[in-house]
Amino acid sequence: MAATGTALALSVLSGWQRGGTSAERGNWIALGAVLVVSAHLLPALVRGASGPVRAVAFALWIACLASAGYGHAGFFLLAQQHAGELRARSMVVDSPAVARTLPAVMMERVAVVRQLGEAQAQRCTGRCAALEARRATLAAQRDALDAEADELRRDQGAADMAAARSNARRADPVTSRLSGLLAAPVARVDLLTGLMLAAVLEGVACLLWTIALLPVTRPVVTRVATSRAKAADRRKSGEATPPAIRTAARAPVTPRPAARDVDETARLARDVKAGHVRPTVADIRRHLRCSQARATALRRKVVDLVPA
Repeated sequence: MAATGTALALSVLSGWQRGGTSAERGNWIALGAVLVVSAHLLPALVRGASGPVRAVAFALWIACLASAGYGHAGFFLLAQQHAGELRARSMVVDSPAVARTLPAVMMERVAVVRQLGEAQAQRCTGRCAALEARRATLAAQRDALDAEADELRRDQGAADMAAARSNARRADPVTSRLSGLLAAPVARVDLLTGLMLAAVLEGVACLLWTIALLPVTRPVVTRVATSRAKAADRRKSGEATPPAIRTAARAPVTPRPAARDVDETARLARDVKAGHVRPTVADIRRHLRCSQARATALRRKVVDLVPA
C-alpha cells in the first residue's frame, strides 16, 4: 500500500505539473492514477486466468508500466529542475556597476594611440613644450584606458565564474559527479536516474501486491481429528458422547506399512527359501547391511512367512 500510495502521489504531482488548465490537470491526474493501479494489480488479478487472457494482460501490463514510469520520470526531472533553480537563486552574485563596456574603451584607446603616434611623429619647430605636453597627455590617457580595460576584463572574468558556479549549482551534486564519471551529459544522467527510480518503485509495488493477493491454503482436517474435537467439546458442555464418535476417537490409527518394508521382507523371504541366507539376525544384517533392530524385526516377519 505504501508503494502504491507513493506512486499515486507522484502521478498526481506529475499530472498537475503537465496540465495547464484545471480540466487538463484533472484528466492527467486521472489517467496517471488508472495506469498506476493497473500496473500494480494486473499481475495478481490474472494469475489464475487462461493463457490468452494472461498474454493480453501481460502486454497491457507492460504498456501501463512504461506509461506510469514515464510519468514518474517526468516528475523527477521537473523536481530536480525546480531544486536547481532554488539553489541558483540562493547564490548571491555581485554585479559591479559598469559605466562603459570593454569594446567602447578599446575603441577610445585606438583613437588615443593614433593621436599619440601622430604627436610623436611631429618635429619640434619652436613649440616644443606644447608638443611634449600633448605627448605626455596622450600617453597618460592611453595608460588610463589600459587600466580601465584590465579592470573590465577582471570584472567580466568574475562574472563568468559566478555564472559558471550558478549553473553548476543548478545540477544535482550526485548527478553532476556521475556525469563526470560516466562521461555523459547531465541531462542524460538525470533521465536515466528518473527512469531507474520509477522502475524500482513500480517493480516493488507489483511484487508486494502479487504476494499480498496470493490464495490462502487452508489445512485439511482429518475425520478422526474432527471427531475428537467434537467429543472434547461435548465433554466440556456436559453432553453425552455418541458411541460411534467415542469408538472413532478411541480407535488407534494404524499406520500403513511402507512399501520399502514390504519389498525388503518379500526379498528376504525369497532369499531364505532359495538358501542364499540363513534366517538369523547376523546373516540378515550382513545380507541387507542394516541395523540389529531392523534385522530382528525382519527375521520375525520372515519366520512367519517361511515355513520351517
